[in-house]
Amino acid sequence: MEEIKCKIEQLLLKTQKPARYIGGEHGSVVKDKSKVDVRFAFCFPDIYDVGMSHLGMKILYGLKNSVPNWWCERVFMPDKDFEAHMRENSIPLYALESLDPLTEFDFIGFTLQYELSYTNVLAMLELAGLPVYAKDRKSLTPIIVGGGPCVCNPEPMADFFDLFIIGEGEEVNLELLRLYEKMKPLAPSKEEFLREAAKIEGIYVPSFYDVEYNGDGTVRSVLPNTAQAPAKVRKRIVKDFDSVYYPDSFVVPFTGIVHDRAVIEVLRGCIRGCRFCQAGFIYRPFREKNIDTITEETRCLCEQTGYEEVSLSSLSTSDYTKINELLERLSDYTDEEKINLSLPSLRIDNFSKELIDRIAAVRKSGLTFAPEAGTQRLRDVINKNITEDEIMRTCRLAFDEGYQTVKLYFMLGLPEETMEDVEGIAKLAQDIVDLYYETPKEKRGKSIQVSVSAATFVPKPFTPFEFEPQAAPEEIAKKQKYLLDCINSKKIKCSYHQQNVSILEAVLARGDRRLCRAVYTAWKKGCTLDSWDEHFRFDLWLEAFSECGVDIGFYANRRRSYDEVMPWSHLDYLISKEFLIRENKKAHNAQTTRNCKEGCSGCGVGRNCGGVYCG
Repeated sequence: MEEIKCKIEQLLLKTQKPARYIGGEHGSVVKDKSKVDVRFAFCFPDIYDVGMSHLGMKILYGLKNSVPNWWCERVFMPDKDFEAHMRENSIPLYALESLDPLTEFDFIGFTLQYELSYTNVLAMLELAGLPVYAKDRKSLTPIIVGGGPCVCNPEPMADFFDLFIIGEGEEVNLELLRLYEKMKPLAPSKEEFLREAAKIEGIYVPSFYDVEYNGDGTVRSVLPNTAQAPAKVRKRIVKDFDSVYYPDSFVVPFTGIVHDRAVIEVLRGCIRGCRFCQAGFIYRPFREKNIDTITEETRCLCEQTGYEEVSLSSLSTSDYTKINELLERLSDYTDEEKINLSLPSLRIDNFSKELIDRIAAVRKSGLTFAPEAGTQRLRDVINKNITEDEIMRTCRLAFDEGYQTVKLYFMLGLPEETMEDVEGIAKLAQDIVDLYYETPKEKRGKSIQVSVSAATFVPKPFTPFEFEPQAAPEEIAKKQKYLLDCINSKKIKCSYHQQNVSILEAVLARGDRRLCRAVYTAWKKGCTLDSWDEHFRFDLWLEAFSECGVDIGFYANRRRSYDEVMPWSHLDYLISKEFLIRENKKAHNAQTTRNCKEGCSGCGVGRNCGGVYCG
């Protein structure tokens, strides 16, 4: 440790944001190694600024460290400058709390939050001095674990991990580490430990499954090859959301991060059923914390960290059943303590004067909404279930309160999209500009600015659009140009994402195990930090795909039949395939489905596990 620390300290003044690499922050947990039986390195495969903003890391860090003889430490992907220093000075990847190299840990866990972090995982393993392929790591430890939303289809990374945690991690993490603590004195082989781990619900050991393919390249079957592995690995869910562990303190960074504030998770899951939204399906069922729990967690976290802003986290905060009562209770504390209360993830269709007033009490920087599509017909296709009248009503409320900036998120390339739908994006933005100037001068601000952001649609597993092709690059380029041509007002600014990024995301999101070699090859060519524009090298990815015989169109631009075996067919996220097919058919007929509060749509979650609004 002292040798590594000395080397690190000599490099800090040569490094951008040196506080990312030295640890010692308020709230970080340091334990006596002689009293620790299980060590877990929690790795976020992106830079510190992003990883330290991630709520899941904060929860699992606190959870594991609440066990006296376990020690969980944080590890992040170094930025390019510090990675070069590490290699030049023979510094292995280390954990921030102890500065110990990762080879000294029992578990190395990666959270896979987005597909463009995949090569970072390989880079971090290699920086740690470990073989990247699971088959080449013969000893019991370290055990490489993956979790997070991307493991709903982990197959493009299956060759690199010993096991994956499917679903919500709070309970299954404890069970996995307890198993290891129990077996460790027996000195089991890795194979023996993995066989026992596979018996835990929510644990997927990829080496225990064989994949066979049809002549046309589609998957024929994914079947277990050992008795301990279930035919389908069922995701874990936390049923009692009020009693589940939540940290009373966060690690408070010395340097700026993306979201530097206290965060309280108020609900989990979503009632909406937007057909493009993976999170809305894989995090079901919908569960809420009660107001007393939220209030106490807010008070405790703010007092322990000193943060002066707290954000209510969820997929749709305004869907909280008693949102106005919650805000009233919280404001009793936050107003007295002069703490800002932030409300992200708000829905247009249940926006109210009370919510406007609460946001205005914090700041009037602007409002952000996601209509996703420019016409009512296409919003019905994607089951967005908001109308233009609701959009205008919400904007009118905001303008009456003095707001003068609105940001709107849309997607291009959605199923059933036409040029008329693209033009509808520009028309909707212009209608909002016109509405602003209809607001009495004494109420509105000086000028209006509407920002339109248009992402490229990426079909994802466990959604009704998992069967859909991604629009071809030339089609997206045509629609992007047409959208710009349709905007005639200087009050409207339009931006759109790199479509090459979306193409890569689509390939990896629905890929199978044959992509493991392509991920490895891209990494060897120098692809890391792909989610950062300045580092993204699509040309190198294309070279890797070509060398590995990967047809991009097969994964990204091909429609899947309803009876096709998906690469993730052996993983059970409780959403039935029959429901996804039914919703896909309704999409092509522009038919909507009611939300879960209005009545059960039969997605399968209610039958499998129950929930607040299902079963």
